[in-house]
Amino acid sequence: MYKILLKKELNPTVTLMEIEAKDVARKAKAGQFIILRVDEFGERIPLTIANCNQETGAVTIIFQVVGLTTKKLNALEEGDYLLDFVGPLGKESEIEGLKKVCVVGGGVGSAICLPLTRALFEQGTEVEVILGFRNKDLIILEEEFKKYTNKLHILTDDGSNDNKGLVTDKLRELLNDTKYDKVFAVGPLIMMKYVTLLTKEYSQSTIVSMNPVMIDGTGMCGGCRISVNGKQKFACVDGPEFDGFSIDFDEAIARSKMYQETEREKDCNLLK
Repeated sequence: MYKILLKKELNPTVTLMEIEAKDVARKAKAGQFIILRVDEFGERIPLTIANCNQETGAVTIIFQVVGLTTKKLNALEEGDYLLDFVGPLGKESEIEGLKKVCVVGGGVGSAICLPLTRALFEQGTEVEVILGFRNKDLIILEEEFKKYTNKLHILTDDGSNDNKGLVTDKLRELLNDTKYDKVFAVGPLIMMKYVTLLTKEYSQSTIVSMNPVMIDGTGMCGGCRISVNGKQKFACVDGPEFDGFSIDFDEAIARSKMYQETEREKDCNLLK
């Protein structure tokens, strides 16, 4: 059993929790994730490790309350327990030697950007971050990002934070003047597709974090399969991060639409 140490509402639909999971906290790296079950009747859902504290054994997860399982999870309070909390899973982000990086996040995908941004910043990389949200009320983790970025740009679709635009608008502006060692993109598939189409114009190396439906997290079920350079890969064990230029985004988007009307799809995406 895994104790909930902290629960915090980041916005009306997004919740942060710290879970006591000492073995996970001891080994976790940026880019990895966990799979949890709320109780014996619950399904398995993957969530990115947003932070971990090796001293206290606390692992931070951030999730959007959209389906049955995330609603059950959100109904729990500090002091309650989760049945299963397995990880770390997936491959860690490959960031060694990077000197100048741009991280692009969309919506709740920004939560996945935070541990990556922190790891880059703490190794001495110059980090510029672009985050996009629908409106100012949905902005999350702004103060946390300020601690670990050299430059932070937050845009909203409606301009309610006085900075209207899409993440691709700001990224194009930056790419006109700057060459990065890597661009990292995390968010909805359609956002990552258009980020990658843009960076291809500039021959700018780009890494994306794929978020297909996952079930077991070990590559056995095949639910998270994607096409990478025409070959089948599994996001859970081969990723979740891949070279953006190698991804068949149209296929991934088409597969995701098969689940859009179900609660399962909403719960099993990696913080889409």
